[in-house]
Amino acid sequence: MKQQSKKIIRLGVSGDKGSFSEEAGLLYARRAGIKPNLKYCIDMESVLATLDKKQIQLGIFPVVNSRGGLVQTAFEAMGRHLFELVDEIWFDVRQCLMARKGVKAQDIKQITSHPQAFSQCERYLAKEFPKAKLVEWEDTAKAARDLALGRLPKFTAVIAPAGCARIYGLQLLKKSIQDNRPNLTTFIVVKFLKK
Repeated sequence: MKQQSKKIIRLGVSGDKGSFSEEAGLLYARRAGIKPNLKYCIDMESVLATLDKKQIQLGIFPVVNSRGGLVQTAFEAMGRHLFELVDEIWFDVRQCLMARKGVKAQDIKQITSHPQAFSQCERYLAKEFPKAKLVEWEDTAKAARDLALGRLPKFTAVIAPAGCARIYGLQLLKKSIQDNRPNLTTFIVVKFLKK
């Protein structure tokens, strides 16, 4: 008996390679029995704009977190675009702290990440890095990539998914730094709305 091949779907994720949106998108694809051809759209606005142009068939992005609340940038983007809700994925987000190789925790002067990551790790950051400057970035995985590429100061740490340390050659300083366990985030899967 021949095994049926999975349907290939162009799936836009609101993040860079290694992002939580990528992880949630791959989880959705497994559950839906599809083979995703991923497009890294970095933010929610780009996912929905790319969907409008029909360059992707589905998009996925986070809308709410059990600790950080509503993802403001998602709701702002959702107000500017028409789309149809396909599904939702609840995903346990585990935030990790990473830096360039050789940089120690006590050397950290700045921490860069998405505002949601800061909200989810607020107590940890206040306790462990009370003097560090917090710098907002459009995506956790993009912050990891930019640190690896030297676009951020040497003594910067980023909060990102654990896989980003491997993907971008960074050193993992601490795993699961989020304040809540589980740290549930709802991601929605959307498609173009036919008028």
